Amino acid sequence: MRITPRSAARRVGRALRVAREAVRSVVAPGALVQEQQPETAPDPADVFGPDEMPTPEEIERAVADYAAACEETRAAERAKRRAKKLAGRLPAGRYGRWQVARVPSSRQTPDLEAIRATYARLGLGDVPMRACAPSLRVTEAEANAEGTSTTKVPAETPRLELAAA
Repeated sequence: MRITPRSAARRVGRALRVAREAVRSVVAPGALVQEQQPETAPDPADVFGPDEMPTPEEIERAVADYAAACEETRAAERAKRRAKKLAGRLPAGRYGRWQVARVPSSRQTPDLEAIRATYARLGLGDVPMRACAPSLRVTEAEANAEGTSTTKVPAETPRLELAAA
């Protein structure tokens, strides 16, 4: 196997990652272990009340549609990254029926380094930060002994039993 500068750089990068992970495993081994119970955020203020809850069938259908759409999105993002790996290295020009060009982005993001420097220069302390909105995570529940899954509902309403998919 011929070693090119690119493959050598990849090998060096991989070796550095392995070394960094080895040091982290000795210095802070707890940081490498995932928690058994994921942290949860409180429900937003606009969740359904006990009297406006949809039927179990509507809930199951909507959550299944959401989970399927999330998986389709992940698959599309993976395909997009694979294609961009090649397309991103092409020089601008026409390729068959496709035109490749680079255009400036209209998106802007705050320059946190400049903001931190301004705060430090003015003696304002740390830059105030806020947490992002919680993400909605949908996973298929494990079936209980009867082959059904239970749905979490507010305490004021009776528990609903949903058939496992």
